[in-house]
This record gives sequence, C-alpha cells and structure tokens, in this order.
Amino acid sequence: MRAHTVALVIDTSKDVETIARLESERFDAVLAGDADKLAALCHPRLSYTHTNGATDTYESYLRKCREGAWDFHRIDHPIHRIEVVGDTAVVLGEMTADFTSGGVEKHLDNVTLAVWSRDGVDWRLLAMHPTPKSTDV
Repeated sequence: MRAHTVALVIDTSKDVETIARLESERFDAVLAGDADKLAALCHPRLSYTHTNGATDTYESYLRKCREGAWDFHRIDHPIHRIEVVGDTAVVLGEMTADFTSGGVEKHLDNVTLAVWSRDGVDWRLLAMHPTPKSTDV
C-alpha cells in the first residue's frame, strides 16, 4: 500500500497586499464620508467599536455615516502588521485623526485592531477596535 502526503502551501503575500489596499480604501471612504463605499467594504455582521467604547452594527454604523455623525478632516493610519490565517486577516496599526462630531472638534490618537473576513472571494471588514493611547498606565 502506498501512502502520500500533500503539503498545502498558501502564499499569503497577495492577501496581505489586498488587505493593505482595502484598509487604505476604507480610510479614504471615511475621510470622504462615502457611506456607499463603506457599505461595500464592511461585512453585514460588522462590529465597530469606537474610541469611547460604543459599538455599532453594520446598519447603525452606516446610518451614522450617512447622517454625517463624523466629519473627518485628517486621518493617518500607519499599519504595523497584517496577519492572514485562513480566511481571516488581522490588521494592527495606529490611527490619529481630527474630526468634528456633534459640532465639537475632536482628536484621536489610537492603536487599532481591525479584523477582515474573506466572504467567498471578497474580503470584508468584520470588526474594528481602537484603543486610545494613554500615558496614565
């Protein structure tokens, strides 16, 4: 009886490039207030946690985007690492931003964790979680 093994080698470099591009598209859409583009990038089961701890679903996040809840003036989002495991990608980075919300000027200085899920052939943002940088720790 003969036996054989098959080694499955997955080249994730293309996926890493794709996720980096999608992250850039996502932040461009946030800056432009383009809710339709965000709808295309986000997974229907999105869980988007904001810096203040409030969490939005896909529907509530897009509704707030369409209503102009946030008017971003500047966003910087350096990516430190992208890890792809199967159909899941984790993006570790930072986000600094200046925006207006409820007529109040605000500034963000966060580390971020974004989770993307491959839904068939397309990648969709499944979760976003920013953590404010703190000097109080």
